Amino acid sequence: MKLGRRTVLRSAAFAPGLALPGIARSKSKTTLRFIPVIDLAFLDPIYSPAQVSRNHGFMVFDTLYGIDRNLEVSPQMVEGHRMEDDGKRWDLRLRDGLFWHDGERVLARDCVASIRRWSRRDAFGDALMKAADELSAPDDRTIRFRLKRPFPLLPMALGKAAVPACFMMPERLANTDPAMLIPEVIGSGPFRFKADERMPGALNVYERFDRYKPRENGTSDWTAGPKVVHYDRVEWTTTPDAASGAAAVEAGEQDWMENAPHDLLPILTRKGNLTVDVLDKMGYCCSLRVNHLHPPFDNPAVRRALWGALDQSDFMTAVTGGDPAYQTTPIGFFCPDTPMASDVGLGPLSGPRDYDKVKRDLKVAGYNGEKVVVLVPMDSQALRPLGNVAADMLRRAGMKVDFVGLSFGAVTARRARKEAPENGGWSAFASNGQGMDWLDPGGSVALRADGNYIGWAKSERIESLRDRWLATGDLAEQRRICAEIQAAAFDETPFYPIGQYRQATVYRKTITGVGRGTATFWNVRPA
Repeated sequence: MKLGRRTVLRSAAFAPGLALPGIARSKSKTTLRFIPVIDLAFLDPIYSPAQVSRNHGFMVFDTLYGIDRNLEVSPQMVEGHRMEDDGKRWDLRLRDGLFWHDGERVLARDCVASIRRWSRRDAFGDALMKAADELSAPDDRTIRFRLKRPFPLLPMALGKAAVPACFMMPERLANTDPAMLIPEVIGSGPFRFKADERMPGALNVYERFDRYKPRENGTSDWTAGPKVVHYDRVEWTTTPDAASGAAAVEAGEQDWMENAPHDLLPILTRKGNLTVDVLDKMGYCCSLRVNHLHPPFDNPAVRRALWGALDQSDFMTAVTGGDPAYQTTPIGFFCPDTPMASDVGLGPLSGPRDYDKVKRDLKVAGYNGEKVVVLVPMDSQALRPLGNVAADMLRRAGMKVDFVGLSFGAVTARRARKEAPENGGWSAFASNGQGMDWLDPGGSVALRADGNYIGWAKSERIESLRDRWLATGDLAEQRRICAEIQAAAFDETPFYPIGQYRQATVYRKTITGVGRGTATFWNVRPA
């Protein structure tokens, strides 16, 4: 008999000895047991755009600046900075006493190499390096930028938590081509990665780094302020499915589950031994990315015609079950309720969908029945239903859909390929980025339109507006520019925004100190 999610969870409540198969449990009283939203397929947070790789990155690596829940940036690895020459020279001074996990001192030249590697994968980093005449390390603790023009958002670029964050690595690792994986995981962050205990697809282990030196001042909030570790060991366990993970937390086999299934929240919130909370008010902003290199989505008229088929509420209901407390539609190209968001262009997303009209519009636009290869990660709690809705929408619009279900890791690898869909490439996939990834055109990799980001959209109009946004420090002008960017994006369609949802986490009341924002593991302690 096949059991539903709720039945599995109820059954687990009567099985306190439930263990996840094949995983040996540590007996340490200072072990925190955590279930990430998806398997950690890639250990390099610069190479991989996956959020789970970014969360792993904050365990192992550190950043020059940190960011709090109010999006304020403050020094982290640096003790501060000095600006000269009307903002065109920045000297960043590293804190004393920073060490890599292999025992070597953190040096400015390590950070210079790390910034360069990161900038080749990040939209904000690319803009910073294009503004720079020089990035150097005049001594062991000084990182120097000489700029062609002022770049007042420099600390924000280096301190953002959005994917990919600017993680510092030893120079020998940072010299790795960013299109290749680093050969080992050595950082200077609060935890060391235990490569000898890794079980791909099942378990990743971290231990407290004894030589980590937290900041001595400031307020600990998200990635900013002192990072004080209270557990000797953190275990990340991948469970067979979300319901099994929730059951394991309820039974005491796990302490914390990153993403609690929306359909189980009514049950979980009634459990006296569990805390259910939404840590990140910005939630997840979701998109349908299409391949601009090959038919049919290389045709801008086809991309525009498909707007008429898009019902954001269908996508969000597939994830949340339709609870309005956990979803927002319609949305544009910036995270709702943040400074750059607006309602420009949202009108056509409201009202009933007319698929007969969409079919006619697609034919007029030049759609000729080309096969549309839709990649769907079958092991993802959120991306699988989003992909299912995307495939159904395209079919209803009259497109010839080839549904390709893969693991999350396989989708991540395949979507980087530029071959034609019929030769192992792809046409479309649904994605979810945290709201902080959609804050502004500087940090939003998804909005890049220079032909270099997955999907390979090109728009001189969007790129020109982005350059204007980066050049101004005036908030009102930034907002005006972002309204123009959104209007251009609805016209040229680098991707389709498909809604925002908020995600609850669940953890046992035996732990406390869980912070706001993404899942972080410093300051968390036994209750």
